[in-house]
Amino acid sequence: MAFGTQGFTRDEIRELVHEYHLQPYGTKKTWLASQSVTEWSFRRWRKTLFEGDLDRNLIPREHGGMTRTNGEWSAFEKARAREIAEHQSEVEQLKDRIRELEGTNSALGKAIGLLHELSVPEPATATTKDPKGS
Repeated sequence: MAFGTQGFTRDEIRELVHEYHLQPYGTKKTWLASQSVTEWSFRRWRKTLFEGDLDRNLIPREHGGMTRTNGEWSAFEKARAREIAEHQSEVEQLKDRIRELEGTNSALGKAIGLLHELSVPEPATATTKDPKGS
């Protein structure tokens, strides 16, 4: 069964569900009320994320045999945290590489500038006409 996303992207839905589960006990309902999403839609999104296929917009049938336990949900949260940490590590590595390449680019620009200065022909000197018999 498919469902509507009400203008939210798949990543935004994942983040909302993730933030919801990070809320302390007793504050989830008020947190959800502060979001621009109905409780019914949020329940559908959460069920799709944990039990269905969010990318293909599919929810499993209502038969109760596929419900997740709290342990499975916490495993999902741990996997999500690990994925975020790996992503942040990769971003930092790429930022370091960018800094390195920018430094290299600057050094090469300076070297090319110096080579151009060295290869420019110097102004011609005036030739003197020496008398042959002096």
